[in-house]
Amino acid sequence: MEKGVLKADVGMNGLTWNVVGQTYVPKLLTEDAFVWHATLPEGTFVPPHIHPTQDEWIYLLEGELEIEFPDEHCKARPGDTIRMPRGIAHGIFNRSGATAACMFGVSPARELYKLFTELDGVSDPQELVRLSALREVNFLPPPDAG
Repeated sequence: MEKGVLKADVGMNGLTWNVVGQTYVPKLLTEDAFVWHATLPEGTFVPPHIHPTQDEWIYLLEGELEIEFPDEHCKARPGDTIRMPRGIAHGIFNRSGATAACMFGVSPARELYKLFTELDGVSDPQELVRLSALREVNFLPPPDAG
């Protein structure tokens, strides 16, 4: 990690990614952690998935998010920290009617930075699932329409 200040409107190496309709701006990457700023427009979501090798968290800066675990649904507001331990399925939804902004982090960093680089602009859900599985993020199958 380089010393110094990375300005608010700048990502590492000038990067900004569009991942599932959300804007991700990488802020810190070490072997131990990866941190990024995320802007989640209303109506966007990250489908339920599992990080088998990483703990993940979100610190909500503005807006509201809903987190769905298999046994619990939670709402988060500015100042709240959402904790998503490794191995536990979780989905992230913005159903608030407004944009949400937050800081995400994972530990250890593993392959997530590389995954976001590969997912930038990918719109095909099957390709997103395929690439994610190669980088230790496992999306759950959609529920039966039944």
